[in-house]
Amino acid sequence: MPKPLSLSFDPIARADELWKQRWGSVPSMAAITSIMRAHQILLSQVDAVVRPYGLTFARYEALVLLTFSKAGELPMSKIGERLMVHPTSVTNTVDRLVKSGLVDKRPNPNDGRGTLASITDRGREVVESASRDLMAMEFGLGVYDAEDCGRIFEMLRPLRVSAEDFEDD
Repeated sequence: MPKPLSLSFDPIARADELWKQRWGSVPSMAAITSIMRAHQILLSQVDAVVRPYGLTFARYEALVLLTFSKAGELPMSKIGERLMVHPTSVTNTVDRLVKSGLVDKRPNPNDGRGTLASITDRGREVVESASRDLMAMEFGLGVYDAEDCGRIFEMLRPLRVSAEDFEDD
């Protein structure tokens, strides 16, 4: 897919100017629009890196989560909880990973109704290779240094806390 032509102006800055003229200054509008556009850019770049592995970023995240678990397996409900996604999304993601031979599913022996997802040896190989590629492109954030990335993380943390994403210490 060809890259779209760059605009000769910043459309978010222009929208901010027009917004000010119509409704007054609302810095949060330009901020959210910038965050949403950054999300689109980063997701596109990251997906392009993991696509050759038959992954999307969501599937990659699920594989990484499984590699972080002690036994390489987790209940589907825990995957959804940790990735903060709806159970239907977890099922879809894991089913696609199963179809690709990167994950296996089996009944959870500790919960008669639950299902465990476990990473396969092939899944471990794929997540290692994809992780190397993502680190090489710095997850799309190469325009920032480590200090900037830390500041971005810290700047967005209060938003996540206020959304009850996790309990703050």
